Amino acid sequence: MKCLETPWMQGMIRMCGDGFRQGWHERNGGNLSYRIPQTELEAIRGQLSFDQPWQPITAKVPGLAGEFFAVTGSGKYMRNVELNPAANLAIIEISADGTQYRIVWGLTEGGRPTSELPTHLMNHEVKKRVTQGKHRVIYHAHPANLIALTFILPLDPAVFTRELWEMATECPVVFPESLGVVKWMVPGGRAIAEATSVQMEQVNAVVWAHHGLFCSGTDFDETFGLMHTIEKSAEILIKVLSVTPHKRQTITTEDFIALAEDFHVTLNTQALHQND
Repeated sequence: MKCLETPWMQGMIRMCGDGFRQGWHERNGGNLSYRIPQTELEAIRGQLSFDQPWQPITAKVPGLAGEFFAVTGSGKYMRNVELNPAANLAIIEISADGTQYRIVWGLTEGGRPTSELPTHLMNHEVKKRVTQGKHRVIYHAHPANLIALTFILPLDPAVFTRELWEMATECPVVFPESLGVVKWMVPGGRAIAEATSVQMEQVNAVVWAHHGLFCSGTDFDETFGLMHTIEKSAEILIKVLSVTPHKRQTITTEDFIALAEDFHVTLNTQALHQND
């Protein structure tokens, strides 16, 4: 099977297009990466080329040594991935010491992997460890309503989580562990990579203040669904706040406890009791 015909590559292409149509990827905004399972890698190994030079990651990820990732390209537009996947996506290999990468497929018109590659890889390393390898997708996008809330709400994970939980009943079920929140930092740098990876030890989604959202999941559907749910909840909150700063009624702590019992999830206690 050709690389572009594999189910996982088709899933990646679809997700790039879906995110663009949601309005989350203006110009070259946002990025996506997928840790390729060995079984899927073997099916396309003959289509990979190993003659490109090794490049520094600017981060150490020994837990990903020898792994292969599909990634979006730096400066590439998500809207163009469906039109020409091979020009806008790449497959990279991580070196044996976890400090370098090389392109083994894609970016046929030139370029390099996303400028957020260190952040992606550092967080892939964390999620690979804490989920026993189950998480394979990391997604960064610029959902407008969530970004708007970072100018209004305190940059406190418990506050952010509780406010979004109250906006949509499914939110405590989709992200019961809470959201992470990172203050504004220069994107693509080591500082934001480290700050995000610390929070990814406990959560699957981290808000980047005045910038966007960073999500992790087992597959493309789960990760896209997490992003979509958080942004829809943010949209509802923005609409509420545009009418009044005071809620006449809302979902209570007792309601959340009952919901958690029914859906067999464990809610983050700091967010749960934020309004008590």
